[in-house]
Amino acid sequence: MSQRNDVGNHLVGNRLVEEHTILSVVVGSRAFGLATGASDTDRRGVYVAPTEDFWRMAKPPTHVEGPLPEQFSWEIERFCELALGANPNLLEVLHSPLVERRTALGAELVELAPAFLSRRVHQTFGRYAQSQFAKARAALERDGTPRWKPVMHLLRLLVSGSALLETGDVHVDVGPYRDRLLAVRRGELAWEEVLAWQGRLVERLDRALDRSPLPEHPDGARVEEWLISVRRRSLL
Repeated sequence: MSQRNDVGNHLVGNRLVEEHTILSVVVGSRAFGLATGASDTDRRGVYVAPTEDFWRMAKPPTHVEGPLPEQFSWEIERFCELALGANPNLLEVLHSPLVERRTALGAELVELAPAFLSRRVHQTFGRYAQSQFAKARAALERDGTPRWKPVMHLLRLLVSGSALLETGDVHVDVGPYRDRLLAVRRGELAWEEVLAWQGRLVERLDRALDRSPLPEHPDGARVEEWLISVRRRSLL
């Protein structure tokens, strides 16, 4: 019975993504300007489950993996919840330059993007990068080398977080940092040099906090008002 339920849930999730996606973008290295010949195409999306689906005992899934390889989507309410918490992955979805699908509701969501931004990004970008650097250091001590690709992306995250706090805008493409970040990925920088760069980026992130143009808190009321309007308009 459990296997049958899993298959049923998988089919329901695929249907929601295929029929009710309002925004689908490419993220990861291709959006960051760090793609190589071996890079995957990472897709992230947002779908709106029909309002009537919430009236049943079994609620729609909050997220769906697939149906394409390297594809992950969130139901709109869960997406808003995570984005209001300044989750870097969600904020990047709203600002990816590689848009594959955007409906009228998807355009409204992108237009709403500034409402999700706040100085919370100092914690979310910085805290995540710091915790993952600790894991990279542990891998270095255990195996003699860290996994360089994740290390590259952690540095990129610190670059993006600093720029966001400084300017109030999400910068997805790494621009002038591309060559050096790719050198990190190839293992061409010594670990001590990588740590020194990380330290400078953390200091930059901290300095940017006090003078950031971002508000202390996101505009949750505006986001909730929009979400309610989406639910009303999604009645079958």
